[in-house]
Amino acid sequence: MKLLKLVLLLLVAGSALAQTGGIRRTVIQKADVSIPGREAVVARVELDAGVAAGRHSHPGDEISYVLEGEGELLIEGEDPRRLKAGDSFVIPAGTIHDAVNTGKGPMKLVGVYVVDKGKPLATAAK
Repeated sequence: MKLLKLVLLLLVAGSALAQTGGIRRTVIQKADVSIPGREAVVARVELDAGVAAGRHSHPGDEISYVLEGEGELLIEGEDPRRLKAGDSFVIPAGTIHDAVNTGKGPMKLVGVYVVDKGKPLATAAK
């Protein structure tokens, strides 16, 4: 199942990263950055009410801003962090984390990922 998700992720990376059970990631833009071998990926992320993104990590830093809704950010080794519209967060490369929509409506974020070029944007945690 994890392999299937990875293959699908690679196939649709140009337009939508993962369209699974209540979470939608839509790539808005990709661009090279000043660090060789890295790129910035800007994505709109939406989680339906009660949905968790699933434990995962990224091959680079994630910088996100909550546009709408509320939830909880679960970073491995840290206390859960409550999020609401207007909040932002930064997750270092390779850090296992999850996000859960605890609200009654959708949770919408803009995520900027500065990642290794050519690697999958997200990898499910074991």
